[in-house]
Amino acid sequence: MSRDLRLVSISLLAWGFGEALFFYLIPLYLAELGADPAWIGGILGLAGLAMMLTHIPAGALADRLGSRKLMIAGWASGLLAAVLMFVSRSLVPFVGGLLLYHFTSFVMAPLNRYITAARRHWSTARALTSVSAMFNLGGVVGAAAGGLIAEHLGTRANFGLASLAFLFSSLMVLLTREHPLQENRSRRPALGLLRSSAFSRVAGLAFFSMFALYLSWPLTPNYLRQVHQVPLTQIGLFGALNALGMVILNLTLGGANALSGLLASQLLVAASILALWQGSAAVWFGMGYFLAGGFRVARNLILALSEQVAPPDRLGAAYGLMETAGALSLVLAPPVAGLLFQRHPALPYPASLILIACAMFFAARFQQRSSPQAPQPPDPANRR
Repeated sequence: MSRDLRLVSISLLAWGFGEALFFYLIPLYLAELGADPAWIGGILGLAGLAMMLTHIPAGALADRLGSRKLMIAGWASGLLAAVLMFVSRSLVPFVGGLLLYHFTSFVMAPLNRYITAARRHWSTARALTSVSAMFNLGGVVGAAAGGLIAEHLGTRANFGLASLAFLFSSLMVLLTREHPLQENRSRRPALGLLRSSAFSRVAGLAFFSMFALYLSWPLTPNYLRQVHQVPLTQIGLFGALNALGMVILNLTLGGANALSGLLASQLLVAASILALWQGSAAVWFGMGYFLAGGFRVARNLILALSEQVAPPDRLGAAYGLMETAGALSLVLAPPVAGLLFQRHPALPYPASLILIACAMFFAARFQQRSSPQAPQPPDPANRR
């Protein structure tokens, strides 16, 4: 791992710790502030919209200005959002901070472009999943601590502690150096990449897969609290298991063929949904949270697929389009989940399983139709 990847990994370790302090409790905190399930789904969908609108311009800017400048802007904006959520004491200003926090997801395309440029001899899939594993490793500790802090000090305290973690993370990013990829000579808009049939298939696969994998997730904490009376401390521990699952599954599946790894991660998320839906004890819920880590793995592997079919000088734009396709699913899935939850709290689970089965079929068809002229590059790490 290169020097700058180590710095980014340390930064993401701290950020993952801070985000996990509150991330798994957001639906519950929104309920505390007076939002009902439909409103919670709508707010989370609006947060997903804030994410979706930024990825394409941020990716295109990263190709022209370099990734590091946008990374610094993203880290600073995320820190400001956490402080705003901490000082807010009512629903409207808190939602404003929450939307700002999701808006700063524009950093994802520049960050992934930076990781790709700084990876040296590693494959793209291995670099993306390894760095993501560090973020999720921080989440293991943060989620476990988050439930305890919320139980004893109130959920609002979690946002204050997260702000301190984000400050340290931002300082680490300031120590990194710029890593340019190929000079971007193209003046075509980012959406022009969709004229490639191979790239547009990956984008379609990204949207449908992410929607199917995410549909059951937004209101899972509310389901556990309302149906099974699970305490906040336990939900925090489940969140730690989810982050641990992301770490282990990223490291396990990151070295695999991207499409095979995607199918495996979809299957693991389906198993997690069954455990959460049909389980009635903490061991099943914990297993469900652990296996749900396959969602983050699937996102990374779809990015690795897009890198194989995108021009090197348009990689930031390509990652931006992929993040936008995935974020669109985060816009649509929470409101749908909220409406399903209002009809019956368990309804998002079977609906998600049906869609995952369809997504796995599409992924398998994509594998069959992949162009033989663009084989996946070998992973140099396998030569050791």
